[in-house]
Amino acid sequence: MSAARRRGAGGSLLGTYGLLALTVAIFVLFALLLPSTFPTGTNIKAILTNQSIPAILALGATIPIVTGRFDLSIGYGIGLSHVVAMWLIVDHGVAWPVVMLLVLAGGVLVGLVNGALVEFAQIDSFIATLGTGSVLYALTGWITGGGRIVPHIAGLPVAFTNLTNSFFFGLPVTFWYVIGLVVVLWLCLEHLPIGRFLYVVGANPRAADLVGIKRRRVVIYAFVGSGVVTAFAGVLLAAQQQIGDPSAGSSYLLPAFVGALLGSTTIKPGRANAIGTLVAVAILAIGLSGLQQEGAAFWVTPLFNGLTLLAAVGLAGFAARRRQRAGTVVGADSRSTPAGPDSAGTDPGGPGPVAPPGPASTVAPTEPLATP
Repeated sequence: MSAARRRGAGGSLLGTYGLLALTVAIFVLFALLLPSTFPTGTNIKAILTNQSIPAILALGATIPIVTGRFDLSIGYGIGLSHVVAMWLIVDHGVAWPVVMLLVLAGGVLVGLVNGALVEFAQIDSFIATLGTGSVLYALTGWITGGGRIVPHIAGLPVAFTNLTNSFFFGLPVTFWYVIGLVVVLWLCLEHLPIGRFLYVVGANPRAADLVGIKRRRVVIYAFVGSGVVTAFAGVLLAAQQQIGDPSAGSSYLLPAFVGALLGSTTIKPGRANAIGTLVAVAILAIGLSGLQQEGAAFWVTPLFNGLTLLAAVGLAGFAARRRQRAGTVVGADSRSTPAGPDSAGTDPGGPGPVAPPGPASTVAPTEPLATP
């Protein structure tokens, strides 16, 4: 293997598994610094419990990112969802399974509104979802009157709180929610037609139109998926906190987007993907847990999130440039290597020179894509 090819392979491995290796390195570092508290079962269970809801929200944010859109309403959506769940259970005595169905239906509605604003009203996704998020926050304040919803002395139904407080195979049940959602998204994005539609729309909307993909419908599907996952995270937040706090959702927005954007720099660099998002959430959770045990100040959390995002994006960009340089060198070497009597670009059985291939262009895939 030539040196250029080795450099290209090294850059590919660095971009694909660099963040995963960094996650392991950070865990080992804090395990050495805090041997009596960090690498313990109690701490690992605490990390899984505390970071499961941010992980679910990050996976929800990943879905529109695949299409090149952003859903900034998720932070306000989780706040409204958990407040509505508490409001219906505490103030109106609605059974919690019915509450969950109603909240999930609300998530579908929010996703439809976001998708319609982006695709039919042609409003930029940043502006559209920020606007709907502000409306959701206003609804949260209207429902709560600016105060908190506190359960009665009897508390919430045990079956409802067990949605987050129980364990399965020795691990918090919320961890299994995350794993289940990762598997579902992985199957959808990597092995089902809807995943190809989402990626094509995100990579080249014009090509999506040319091959017959109903682009607007696919984007709306993505926002509906984000809305449903956000609503589910809100129900879990209500079961975990057991109190309706109108200001709780805003603190989840940045970690969710850091995880989703970090996830697009690993496993499949340049493509938002479920496993990458899981790795990104893991490195954030491990790093923050270690820093908190070291006695870090409160402002270290946003600092760590921002620096980790910059470092990961820089790492992915370096790896991509390295692969590009290596590919250029390899291509130049192959063009300069004699290829026998036909190397001058002539067809020995034809009348004259054969034109070299033109620049790469976007073409329809060889397999027909069924429209959703």
